[in-house]
Amino acid sequence: VEVDLQLSAQTPPDVLYHGTAAHIAPHVWRDGLQKMRRHHVHLSRDIQTARKVGARHGKPLVFEVDAKTMSAEGFEFFVSDNGVWLTDEVPPQYLKATS
Repeated sequence: VEVDLQLSAQTPPDVLYHGTAAHIAPHVWRDGLQKMRRHHVHLSRDIQTARKVGARHGKPLVFEVDAKTMSAEGFEFFVSDNGVWLTDEVPPQYLKATS
């Protein structure tokens, strides 16, 4: 069932972060970040929050997202009331692993 979250597109910060379990990394490098069963891919403004999210699923790995380039190339971003940044997908060319 499609749900309209009534969010309007926003200009994202230059860089956003996504935390996930390290064992998922090969899939992310191949396919990028996909929303899967969610409405959007969830992104954080800071590494610490992304690391906490990733740690819920095992050893965390944080990806840096080049949101500035994505936005310039036509990808839309939204921000939820609780400050989570959202987008439909993040192709692998916009990702970089952080330390």
